[in-house]
Amino acid sequence: MPRTQPQASGAAVSQAAATLVPHGRFLRMFASRAAAAGQVYGLPGQGRSTTISVITTLALIGLWFLITNMGWIKPLFLPSPQAVWDKFMLANTEGVANSTLLEHTATSLMRVFGAFLLSCATAIPIGILMGSNRIVRGIFDPPVEFYRPLPPLAYLPLMIIWFGIGELSKILLIFLAIFAPMAISARAGVKSVGIEQIHAAYAMGASKFQILFHVILPAAAPEILTGMRIGIGFGWTTLVAAEMVAATRGLGFMVLNAAQYLQSDTVIMGIIVIGLFAFGFDLLMRKIERWIVPWKGRI
Repeated sequence: MPRTQPQASGAAVSQAAATLVPHGRFLRMFASRAAAAGQVYGLPGQGRSTTISVITTLALIGLWFLITNMGWIKPLFLPSPQAVWDKFMLANTEGVANSTLLEHTATSLMRVFGAFLLSCATAIPIGILMGSNRIVRGIFDPPVEFYRPLPPLAYLPLMIIWFGIGELSKILLIFLAIFAPMAISARAGVKSVGIEQIHAAYAMGASKFQILFHVILPAAAPEILTGMRIGIGFGWTTLVAAEMVAATRGLGFMVLNAAQYLQSDTVIMGIIVIGLFAFGFDLLMRKIERWIVPWKGRI
């Protein structure tokens, strides 16, 4: 008897371990990464979250399927994924609001990225000068800080009065929404440069321009790239406001036009398309950031 009990318990343990293997694999999907060499506890939030994000997205889509197909919410308020997909296919072939989805998308991309490139060419140099020169900071800081918290709809009438109802007013409205966060981020990046780095560069005989391009710009690059990501987000949110007036094409125009006729499937389709483009560009900016400033977060 004393010898048979350990055998029985050992068999039970092995059977329980075999049963818990799938459970253990499931838990490992959500387990955090082990601390790197030289670290005791690891950094806060360290580890990949891709698996969790994918599961969350699939769960939300499944909940959407369940709610709409069970008839818990009327299609007027939340159409089913099948209805949104059918509208997406219709928009690609026959079109909605007098244009195909490709034409709407191309028009909106031209407006957003045209304003974004214009902001990169102006806001980044001005922000760097604001951080490195008190005269430039004194000139640009008051107007930027004044209009930065204003919603784009507040100065949309002025854009129309000053520049008409054509493409120029739309691009300028998006440009102003992107300019402020990008300039402020560039200024903050310059302020993050250590004075020791500047003193060391002067001690080695560097000129002011060499310090600007070889010391200040590399140190400010992480903040500048963060400002670009934030700025393009503001650009997409301002797109709908820019396409409210005298627009005949564009994703924002398509959404607003569909809302007037209570076409919820078209509205959700437009929102998804805008969100996918914004998310895709954000992922691209993250890869560019890892390529340009691989030291970010490591020093």
